[in-house]
Amino acid sequence: MPIQLHEDNGGKLLAVHLSGKLVKADYDHFVPEFERLLRQHGKLRVLFDMTGFHGWDAAAIWEDIKFDIRHFADIERIAMVGDAKWQHGMAIFCKPFTKATIRYFDHTDAGEARRWLEEWSAPK
Repeated sequence: MPIQLHEDNGGKLLAVHLSGKLVKADYDHFVPEFERLLRQHGKLRVLFDMTGFHGWDAAAIWEDIKFDIRHFADIERIAMVGDAKWQHGMAIFCKPFTKATIRYFDHTDAGEARRWLEEWSAPK
């Protein structure tokens, strides 16, 4: 499955591993799980591990845009971990689509990404 989810930190941190190419059906699995955690815990912190990720098909891009609009303010921090230059560019490209603080980490720094997500921060 191209999207694998793992809850950490009592559900406040969602680790999402993306691999291969995402299709619309992948969002049918991801979105309900994200929304369940959101109802339980409020704003989330998300680790997107994009190691081995190769992008989206057209229908999946549309699902991603709808998700971004609907959950614009529901994520506090996003750590994007990847192994390709275009993935670093995605971290920059995504900033206008969320209120979350976004940082990119090379896959060799995945531990640092997790530590950054787990840091306590005062409410804004």
